Amino acid sequence: MCALLSLRARIFPHLAMLAVISGSAIAQHRPPAVPLVTSDPYFSLWSMANQLTDAPTKHWSEAAQPMTGLVRIDGKPFRWMGTVRGDVPAMEQVKLTVAPLHSVYTFRAAGIELEVNFFTPLFPKDMDVLSRRVSYLSWKAVSTDSKPHQVSLMLDVDPQIAVNDGSQPVTWGRTRAGNLTLLNLGSRDQAILHRSGDRIRIDWGYFHLGVPDGSSATMAIAKKDISDWTATGTLPISDDLEMPETAHSGAHVAVVLPLGEVGPNPIERHVLLAYSEGYSIEYLGRKLHPYWQRNGMSESSMLIAAEKEYPALEARGKEFDADLMRDMERVGGTDYAYMTSLAFRQTIAAHSLVADIDGQPMLFSKENDSNGCIDTVDVTYPSSPFFLLFNPELLQAQLEPMMRYAALPRWRFPFAPHDLGTFPLANGQVYGGGELTEENQMPVEESGDLLIMIAAMERAEGNWKFAHTYMSQLKKWASYLEEKGLDPENQLSTDDFAGHLAHNTNLSIKAIIALDAFSEIASGDGDVTLSTHYHAAAKAMAAKWLVMAKEGDHYKLAFDQPNTWSQKYNLVWDKLLDLNLFPASVAKTEWIFYEGKMQPYGLPLDNRKTITKLDWEFWTASLSDNPRQFADLAHRTVVWADSTTSRVPLTDFYDTVSGSQIGFQARSVVGGIFIKALMDPAIAKKYRERPN
Repeated sequence: MCALLSLRARIFPHLAMLAVISGSAIAQHRPPAVPLVTSDPYFSLWSMANQLTDAPTKHWSEAAQPMTGLVRIDGKPFRWMGTVRGDVPAMEQVKLTVAPLHSVYTFRAAGIELEVNFFTPLFPKDMDVLSRRVSYLSWKAVSTDSKPHQVSLMLDVDPQIAVNDGSQPVTWGRTRAGNLTLLNLGSRDQAILHRSGDRIRIDWGYFHLGVPDGSSATMAIAKKDISDWTATGTLPISDDLEMPETAHSGAHVAVVLPLGEVGPNPIERHVLLAYSEGYSIEYLGRKLHPYWQRNGMSESSMLIAAEKEYPALEARGKEFDADLMRDMERVGGTDYAYMTSLAFRQTIAAHSLVADIDGQPMLFSKENDSNGCIDTVDVTYPSSPFFLLFNPELLQAQLEPMMRYAALPRWRFPFAPHDLGTFPLANGQVYGGGELTEENQMPVEESGDLLIMIAAMERAEGNWKFAHTYMSQLKKWASYLEEKGLDPENQLSTDDFAGHLAHNTNLSIKAIIALDAFSEIASGDGDVTLSTHYHAAAKAMAAKWLVMAKEGDHYKLAFDQPNTWSQKYNLVWDKLLDLNLFPASVAKTEWIFYEGKMQPYGLPLDNRKTITKLDWEFWTASLSDNPRQFADLAHRTVVWADSTTSRVPLTDFYDTVSGSQIGFQARSVVGGIFIKALMDPAIAKKYRERPN
């Protein structure tokens, strides 16, 4: 541990300006990327640099979507966000606090301290607020030298925020909604839900910069470089009306907020950063609205409500952050609290929450930076601890569209589907053989995932209604696993990047646990005979696994491969669901072996390479009853996060020796980090019963 601390100190001797606040301590960190505006896979802006002023803000896919922030202090311009042409010095960034719902920067220059706060109110149980594409950007300025200073803030947003490609033409305008003035940007063509894919941005709907009345603000929409404000201190007096123009040369929207004379008493301002798109998802041929719009609420009414509720939401957000960080530190220590703070917004922002035609919530994940699939089962599986902890109803909202699809005659296989299409079009599986062949499917993987998640969800919700609706499919998948699960054939698992693997011991664990999970489902549904059968089958298979997988001081990667090993992360559900299929000695034996395989930045996935998966590391860490072992692995992930050269939203796939990203970023699977908290009965009960 001391060696790892020394490693961090050698790599980052100047980390004192960066902080994540937990319950009782301030730990110094440098996040790989900082979440700024994080609503869904399309409205997702990040800072991917040490300082907010080092580089333009970017979409999670690394496409530039610049927001530029300037301040004039006694007539002298400084930057607090982004880059501009000319010699405009950056304010000194003295602190960064990353919390579950907030990213707060503190800057200093010319006798002024400026706090810049990005807040997205992603309260898991408040689905109306959660589904709004609204973030709040606020400022707090105070004098640090006991002298008054004249201060004025400026925010400029580039039209690339509303298109997939900078060559696309955009239009703009200014409207009113209640006490808000809205500066709006959008593509000219407004081709709704016309494209699907992975690293793409939205190009329908409109970005809105909402400026409250009473702030004495001046606003402009102009094609000229608004950074000219640095020289004059004023914006153009007229909006530019010559449109459309390509986004690269189109009109920027800008607001200037004069703070006047700033002294020892803080002066605060805020604006809304919002996006409205009308339709978000297409599911089996029908276009679906965002959840907040299910009862016909207009965009202007939503924005009026968002502004009216801001003070209460901000207060709730601060309380939520502080409470959650205290709990996460108590469960797993300061390193664990830090990693959960990085994962929280990223997990939710990789989803889109919409309403079906009957108003029922549906939550669709996007397999960011992988293949762009929508509602992928083996993406929902690793993220499920987050939703089981904070709101099982959101997990059901992910499983509902998948189960409806699996119940259709068009899905003719005896195992579960992999996905529903390519985001945002959920019109049927595209992965592997799709609906046509079994080629490159994940039969044991997806069937096991769904049985485990449904059992865990129904237990958390205290009823078996969802399972009862889909018992026909669940029975079919349980039968498949009973036949094929103990010694899986040469097929893909969720770790498909590693290729096909026959006789996969970790996949076998999943199948065995899934069968006992189905036994509990059958019992909950009132079928005692079926429950008894599958419980006995799972127990018998577990006993066989112990013999087949054992190799001296550990358990093998594959039953037929001697001198191999792997993380048995699926075993965590045996513990979490209290099934007790495998003796505690299995996890203890594995962990003793793992300690000899640790690398500077974590535990490799298996013996084949030094690559790992961040979510699985925390599942494996949670298998240990030894706090020292959990803390050691958690700390290695923190050292990795602080030092990786891959400056992107958390990757879950990296090299444990070099620290470099191998692939994947901004994915929801990092919600799996919360499994340690889910395994704490008191914490799980607290957040399950928490009103919001």
